[in-house]
Amino acid sequence: AAPVQVQLVVPIAVVFGPGSVPADLPRPLPFRDVQEMEISVNLRTSVTSRYEMLYRSTTAQEEAALAAATAREADSALHPLQDATLGSLTMYVVPETSSLLPQGINVYVGKHRSALVRAGRSLAALQAHVRQVTQVMSFTATSIAAALSDRVPDGQLSPDARRYLKSSLGYEITFSLLNPDPKSHTVDWDIEGAVNRYVRPVLDKLSLVANFSVDSQILYYAVLGVTPRYDKESSSFLLSAHSLPHVINPVEARLGSSAASLYPVLNFLLYVPERSHSPLYIQDKDGAPVSTNAFHSPRWGGIMVYNVEAPASPQASLPLHVDVDMARVMEVFLAQLRLLFGLSREELPPEFLLESPGNEGLADWELDHLLWAHTVENIATVSTTLTSLAQLLDKIGNIVIKDDVASEVYRAVASVQSAVAKLAMGHLHSAFQASKEAVTSSEKAFFDPSLLHLLYFPDDQKFAIYIPLFLPMAVPILLSLAKIVRETRQRKKDPTKMD
Repeated sequence: AAPVQVQLVVPIAVVFGPGSVPADLPRPLPFRDVQEMEISVNLRTSVTSRYEMLYRSTTAQEEAALAAATAREADSALHPLQDATLGSLTMYVVPETSSLLPQGINVYVGKHRSALVRAGRSLAALQAHVRQVTQVMSFTATSIAAALSDRVPDGQLSPDARRYLKSSLGYEITFSLLNPDPKSHTVDWDIEGAVNRYVRPVLDKLSLVANFSVDSQILYYAVLGVTPRYDKESSSFLLSAHSLPHVINPVEARLGSSAASLYPVLNFLLYVPERSHSPLYIQDKDGAPVSTNAFHSPRWGGIMVYNVEAPASPQASLPLHVDVDMARVMEVFLAQLRLLFGLSREELPPEFLLESPGNEGLADWELDHLLWAHTVENIATVSTTLTSLAQLLDKIGNIVIKDDVASEVYRAVASVQSAVAKLAMGHLHSAFQASKEAVTSSEKAFFDPSLLHLLYFPDDQKFAIYIPLFLPMAVPILLSLAKIVRETRQRKKDPTKMD
């Protein structure tokens, strides 16, 4: 793959509240400072992160907002006052004695693009905190390596890195209710209401990243394809962790083809076990029951088992009517959706407190986290696609490249250059948009129909097609030619001989 050189610039404002300025500042406020860090991917890919810090004092409005009673109130009061540019961060430094942060908490990460940091005794201590917060709120070496997972040697990647969905222009989400035993259970789920209430706010926020389409279906007589084990002690049925991978293939055969889809499909399945296998519980690797009774499969989706309570009297008439508790189900599916996008909250130091994103499903800085990773991944993808295209065109000597293919290639190159330049200026949103345009153009060029048929007719294939047609005709012609040549030579040798 072609070399990729990217500089990721994060503009950071470090804002000192009254009584929080460390004594050892190198010069009076405001002043600027830059910190650079190399993220090692491989020899052909260099990624540098550059943190451009502006140290300043609070304005009167910010000071008033920081006088709020709780960190959460301060966060929402500060939100309209800060730089709302995607990818930028604001750290508000509060005095060591501040009651805004609970006891033992030194860093509070809000749900927008700012954090509250307790002042350290020195600038160096504060900078160490700021660096940690920046890693949480923008990107880490791990998240960039995961985005470039195709270029990273296998041994260097954490197992999670290949779990995340690849960057795409769109995703299709399918919610399926599996009822293998409709004779025993009539299952009702208000999927439309649940999608509008729980899933829409998350997808509206993610609409910056990609287009999403959502659909749902109910499948009857669809079984898991793995027979659960009966456990006498708990008089229930168990699915062990090692049998979970075998559940997906038989179910997927019933889900409807995702082959027809242009975009990656995420499947979320709610499985109501048949009466003969109820209740059904999922066990983890250690044999303990999984609290959510659900599991997820990287880059594919998730499955949740929804047990129906047995009727109070054995004479109860079948089928039983079941109303699914959608709040409980959607909580699990949204957690799985976050996992698939690589938004799971990483293990943080105990002095960090992260605000819950609420019903939007993800904080503003988590959206930025996705955009950083996807922009870098898109740039790498385009460089790989264009390199492959160039190698391909080199191999096919008689190829004709149409003007529209050439213009898509030029557009892809220009868009990639623009994305790299915008990243180096700290403009995350426009860099992401340019990287998306580059992906679209490079794929249009690569999969152009005028190039496609030439791929399937290399020269040796042409010989293979035409030799069987021409050889039978060529044999008598060649023999006749040989005979004529022989006769001509004979005549030249003895011209005096007469018939």
